[in-house]
Amino acid sequence: DAAEIVRERLWTDRRTEQGPFDIVGDIHGCFDELFELMTNLGYQLDEQAVEPLAEGQSPRYWEAMNWFKVTTPEGRRAIFLGDLVDRGPDSPRVLKLVMSMVGAGQALIVPGNHDDKLARKLNGRDVKLTHGLAETMQQLDGESDEFRGQVKRFVSNLVSHYWLDDGKLLVAHAGMKEEMQGRSSGRARDFALYGETTGEIDEFGLPVRYNWASEYRGRARVVYGHTPIPEPEWLNRTINIDTGCVFGGALTALRWPERELVAVPARRTWAEPARPFLPADQAAPPLSAQQQHDDLLDIADVLGKRLIETRLQRKVTIGEERAITALEVM
Repeated sequence: DAAEIVRERLWTDRRTEQGPFDIVGDIHGCFDELFELMTNLGYQLDEQAVEPLAEGQSPRYWEAMNWFKVTTPEGRRAIFLGDLVDRGPDSPRVLKLVMSMVGAGQALIVPGNHDDKLARKLNGRDVKLTHGLAETMQQLDGESDEFRGQVKRFVSNLVSHYWLDDGKLLVAHAGMKEEMQGRSSGRARDFALYGETTGEIDEFGLPVRYNWASEYRGRARVVYGHTPIPEPEWLNRTINIDTGCVFGGALTALRWPERELVAVPARRTWAEPARPFLPADQAAPPLSAQQQHDDLLDIADVLGKRLIETRLQRKVTIGEERAITALEVM
């Protein structure tokens, strides 16, 4: 009779947090572009010098460090979709900015596969120095042992994904299927970091990724990155905002709940992509993400009342009686 039951939410379940949020795509060490994007979003960033620890003083955790003093737009927080490091020119400063904001409660971050690989390397695992990790380790060699220790603690303790805003928003580096949302299993974490592959290899020697978004029908809007694309587009309540900044594209953010996209172009091509993603000159306009994957009619998509979102984010309502008439004509 005296027992009390307390329900604790999983680390991934933050549905009680409403936002508004500014969600930033894959950065890959592009600090100048990140600084410009955050400024355009209304954040004021002041870089500060941090005094080194005195001899014999115990190390401080990364939460206590303030490499940057950040003033946020009123009521807003940033969310970083991972892949902070590798390939770009200044991964340490990207880490310092993000760690300062997370430590001050001004931002959330989910890990990318490159951040996870850096964590394994810093923890002494046998990791190959490929895909930009060699450049990141070289850049970190110019930093203090204290900073590298703080980076190790930071990237080793990141939560795979976050379920936010009464379940209406989910952020994960490579996306998240509906049945995995809010879970903390190893399978959910692997999907959040890497997505899902078909087992095939393409002509560039890269694994072919299974396009889970083409079949997604969940309630939450899923914002993710991982695979660079020329322009972000909504597909079945999902949007990929990795526009390949480090590959000469752009660094993109999505404002939530406004669903407004803000982007800054890359200063230069910092690394060559193994698979080209920027569009070549072509006479006909490219198909949208929805058009590319509308090869099979799902009856659930056209029955009943539907709200259709157009490219300019204006909604068109189709009543049930009109949907039935259209199906009869088809």
